[in-house]
Amino acid sequence: MRQETTFLFDLDGTLVDSVYQHVLAWQEALEEEGISLSVWRIHRKIGMSGGLFTNQLLRETGLTLDDERNDRLRRLHAQAYQRLAHRIHPLPGAVELLKTLDEYGLRWAIATSGRMETAAQNLIALGLDPENTPVITRDLVKYAKPDPDLFLAAAERLGVRIETAIVVGDSIWDMLAAQRCRALGVGLLCGGYGSDELERAGAYRVFEDPADLLKHLDEVGGRV
Repeated sequence: MRQETTFLFDLDGTLVDSVYQHVLAWQEALEEEGISLSVWRIHRKIGMSGGLFTNQLLRETGLTLDDERNDRLRRLHAQAYQRLAHRIHPLPGAVELLKTLDEYGLRWAIATSGRMETAAQNLIALGLDPENTPVITRDLVKYAKPDPDLFLAAAERLGVRIETAIVVGDSIWDMLAAQRCRALGVGLLCGGYGSDELERAGAYRVFEDPADLLKHLDEVGGRV
């Protein structure tokens, strides 16, 4: 496997400004099912696997959710999210960061807890072709974050050792997954988590957004 530094990016809140669209979409889906959950509680779950989301939902509401209702919630969320897709934009510096990595000859991939039915909207917002972008979605692995499966699969897709990878994400779930697969975690503040939370979860460095990371790319090994 190749040894040079590679970058594995989360998608929502890391490359595209879509966290709050996900929050509102989940709120709409839950309300349609008669489930009341505060927006701030939903936000804290964005980026984790659907299974963990459900577990926390059960704990906080005392509800019982069967597989049929879980599937219905997922579909309702995807439909609501797609209606908000026109409001999704790249985060500052995201497009330039990916272009710079390409120019440097540094390989990168995207690993997202979202399924392709929602991730495709974000890739299009970045000006990327979903069919030709190295992306691993929830559809392709057994477990999502904070399990390491997504990042391990992304490294395998690129043919690189995970220990040489820089995992860039905006949530504690990204940093925990990076720790568990022995990659170096770099946190971004643009998804709503604080620097102290990201650092406690294992972030080596924390930057404001992709533009800030681009300015300091050499500090995390992103050099020619």
